Amino acid sequence: MNTIQAKDYSIAFTEEGYKLLNQNIKENEYSKIFIIVDENSNELCLPNVLPQIETTAEIEIIELESGEENKTIETCVQIWNVLIELGADRKSLVINLGGGVITDMGGFIAATFKRGIPFINIPTTLLSMVDAAVGGKNGVDLGGLKNQIGTITNPELIVIDSRFLETLPQNQLRSGLAEMLKHGLIAEKSHWEKFKNYAEISFENFDILIAESIEIKNKIVTEDPTENGIRKALNFGHTIGHAIETYFLENETKKTLLHGEAIAAGIIMESYISLDKKLITLEEFSEIKTTLNSIFETIEINENEHQNIIKLLIHDKKNEYGKVQFALLNGIGNCKINQTTDNETIIKSFLDYKN
Repeated sequence: MNTIQAKDYSIAFTEEGYKLLNQNIKENEYSKIFIIVDENSNELCLPNVLPQIETTAEIEIIELESGEENKTIETCVQIWNVLIELGADRKSLVINLGGGVITDMGGFIAATFKRGIPFINIPTTLLSMVDAAVGGKNGVDLGGLKNQIGTITNPELIVIDSRFLETLPQNQLRSGLAEMLKHGLIAEKSHWEKFKNYAEISFENFDILIAESIEIKNKIVTEDPTENGIRKALNFGHTIGHAIETYFLENETKKTLLHGEAIAAGIIMESYISLDKKLITLEEFSEIKTTLNSIFETIEINENEHQNIIKLLIHDKKNEYGKVQFALLNGIGNCKINQTTDNETIIKSFLDYKN
């Protein structure tokens, strides 16, 4: 797999990735290396990564508790204190080895510690490979609201090792698929069409699909790194999806959703809004809904919960001047940003999703 060149860093695959990792370590002569993991990546992935690292620098392992509920500023404070206790300085390196929570939060921890120390991402879930680890966005949740605090700071390098996917349960794989489907829907129709028969995709071809998905996101991010324009397209499915994810995270009577599960629902609902605005055809909407429903289970959302979820939309980071801003489809393979709609249409999208 060819290395993908981002604005200030490389996204490299497996052997080439570890080669560039060691090259970076050698050139920068880091004082210490800190590897941030959760209990899953510590057990299943770290034993395969440590033998790949060639260095005489001291390596410290910092384990965090997995789960979106731990992606908070309080966790960051704990890790900043641990870094100080372990003697981290401006010449230290952080390696984030884990899924989206680890790469999001680990990047934020590194980007803010002593006003910024270098970090490298080694994502271990499909979601983090194709989305969370790529693009320089780092951050934490605030009171259950997704990614309210953060920075846009690029890593030194991203290493993609798809062998880690063999350690994932099926629901985690599907979670990452939601972002890959989104990339095709907003920017590359041919990429979308490869997933319409998901059951027929071979694991051997999956590396190619991962690289394609990363290429799509990287192209958009390179064009608009600070999300003033076209990068907002990457939020398709996320305005409603994040609100659903937050509602289920905060509600003790609800089972916490995986990010991709909530985003899949958001994609269907925001596709309905695209249809309502005549930006896509009924045939395109039916194709999207049928494909998503063949991969993801329908989330049970009661009608009396619609207003509570809609209230959370106002916290979406794309919003301007108090108005909820959507990125909507403009035909499959294209996107239209800075779109608004009324609550009645949003409720109709919920009702259509349930049916």
